[in-house]
Amino acid sequence: MTNQIEPILQYFENVSAIPRCSKKEHQIADWIKRWSDDKGFNYSVDKAGNLVIRIPATAGDKKAPVVVLQGHLDMVCEKTPTSQHNFESDPIRLVYDGDWITATDTTLGADNGIAIAMALALADDNRIEHPPLELLFTVDEETGLTGAQKLDPDLITGRILLNLDSEDEGVFTVGCAGGEDIRIQLPLVYTNDSLPAHCYRLSAAGLHGGHSGIDIDKHFANANKIVARALQLIRQQAPLQLISIKGGSAHNAIPRDAEAIFACSSMESNKLTDMISDFEDQVQTEHQHSDPSIKLTLESIPPPDTDQPFITAESTFKIIDLLLALPHGVAAMSADVQGLVETSNNLATITLEKNHLVVQTSQRSSVMSRLAEINHRVDAIAALAGAATTHKNSYPAWQPNMSSPLLQRCRDLYTRLNKREPVVEIIHAGLECGLIGAKIPDMDIISLGPTIKNPHSPEEKLYIPSVGRIWEFLLALLKSYMEP
Repeated sequence: MTNQIEPILQYFENVSAIPRCSKKEHQIADWIKRWSDDKGFNYSVDKAGNLVIRIPATAGDKKAPVVVLQGHLDMVCEKTPTSQHNFESDPIRLVYDGDWITATDTTLGADNGIAIAMALALADDNRIEHPPLELLFTVDEETGLTGAQKLDPDLITGRILLNLDSEDEGVFTVGCAGGEDIRIQLPLVYTNDSLPAHCYRLSAAGLHGGHSGIDIDKHFANANKIVARALQLIRQQAPLQLISIKGGSAHNAIPRDAEAIFACSSMESNKLTDMISDFEDQVQTEHQHSDPSIKLTLESIPPPDTDQPFITAESTFKIIDLLLALPHGVAAMSADVQGLVETSNNLATITLEKNHLVVQTSQRSSVMSRLAEINHRVDAIAALAGAATTHKNSYPAWQPNMSSPLLQRCRDLYTRLNKREPVVEIIHAGLECGLIGAKIPDMDIISLGPTIKNPHSPEEKLYIPSVGRIWEFLLALLKSYMEP
């Protein structure tokens, strides 16, 4: 099997060498266009930058339908705090560790680079029997499914779509949550009055992180929440004033790191250190089974430049209260599908921008009315704090079609090949399938893919044997459309 998938792994290495963070996919798109020209394939691009390559059918039934293989060009660009990796220019450094592929201190990008690799390897092998193919590569999936939202439906003619963006081999995904992001802007008041002499840096690090949909029920800690709780403990004992605060890096990743710099003069440093140490013990106990490597660090630092304004005590308290009040985690489990998260929220990022605290949250739900409800909850909390909200990146839930002919074909074929039935599931994550299906209502869609663990975090890894099994299934499925 290793020899059979060697071309896929080679293409994955090629893709991994090309920078492709969200909204910056031009290099990988240009590389694929050059590849298409070299192979003699036609391609088209819509105004959003979505790219489709048309692959003629191999010899066989001329009535075979066009099948669309779909993935996205971008990746989540996350790295460890100590990593010097530059996502603008550096290749992802792959590590082969037995049956797994990981990356050095960064996200691997198997989500969704492995889809690109499989599609190109398939088109590049003229020994494979397949119907007419359209390889659809969308842009900017990870920051809000933007490419799929702006997809020109005339770009593709096929009405059978295999989305290659699922992350469990042996599982067919037939539905997903809808979602929406909210940007919260809290006005802050700054002062040039004398800053208390003692300044500190408080940081939360070593957290697991993970995908804000798939991993939201795994009880991984949120670094933004931990820092807010620590600041609240200090505030209860002594007045403090924030100088800066930041945390998280992406709307769809559970925050792994956060940091606050603050001044506090009326409490002895050793007592402050003991308080944070005790709180670290508490948090580690809370997450002893899910996130055991949490580390809280408090260090004394020199005061900032005397000319630098800093946040007033009143605005500091508003920041802490807002972060404490905003929800994070599972809000409701599905009443219809056992074990499925219905509604959730991720308190994703915190930054300071132009005299405002900016917080980004990401909400998901498989029930659109419940999505609206949790959005209203975030709006209400922000309003009570005196903050304004802006909604963006809304996308619909993908409702399952259990009578789908494609699903039945996939079920029967998988069972015949593997002597066991596949799992058919709905996931609590956003897939482009719902948006594509809304634009092309007669599209029959299923999502599948090899096993990927810990997507959207530097612990992301790809299980090589699952690539081989998906490849075998994919070839058999395509061949089945060539048969009379």
